[in-house]
Amino acid sequence: MIRSLAYSGAVLRQQSDEAVTMTFRPPWPTSQIDKFATSNADLLILIGRVLLAWVFVGSAYGALTNFSGSVGYFRSLNLPMPQLFTTVTVLLEILISAGLILGIGTRYCAILVLLFVVAATAIAHRYWEYPAGPQQIGQYNNFLKNISILGGALLILVTGGGRFSLDRRLAG
Repeated sequence: MIRSLAYSGAVLRQQSDEAVTMTFRPPWPTSQIDKFATSNADLLILIGRVLLAWVFVGSAYGALTNFSGSVGYFRSLNLPMPQLFTTVTVLLEILISAGLILGIGTRYCAILVLLFVVAATAIAHRYWEYPAGPQQIGQYNNFLKNISILGGALLILVTGGGRFSLDRRLAG
């Protein structure tokens, strides 16, 4: 009896107790985009990390340059100790930014992003509580932005920091 299985880039053909490994070629043509993405994966992961971090860099910078405005926003959300909440938020955003950009503790950073963004979305972007109009649309757009950030964080969790990361350098 002959059985064929596609597994990890190879076709295994088994006849009785013998296994023969053969080179696997997908039945579909490999596109130029696939070749580009594969050959530039580490650079693209670096760019993706930096772009994902950019949101947190901008947010931390905005909160630092207008700390009282950030405190006022958190106060408007009826959060307890809005100054402490603002301080912790800024520190987390700086930690996330540095970790993603430098690629240090990248997977842990991705988990932190997931937790932080889920909390931020639940606290600050409940668009369904706003009356129809510009405020609701703004909050809905922020909600969607956060969903996209969650997707990016999941991808970073899966890929790790890539070759251009301190994680890779420290691992040897």
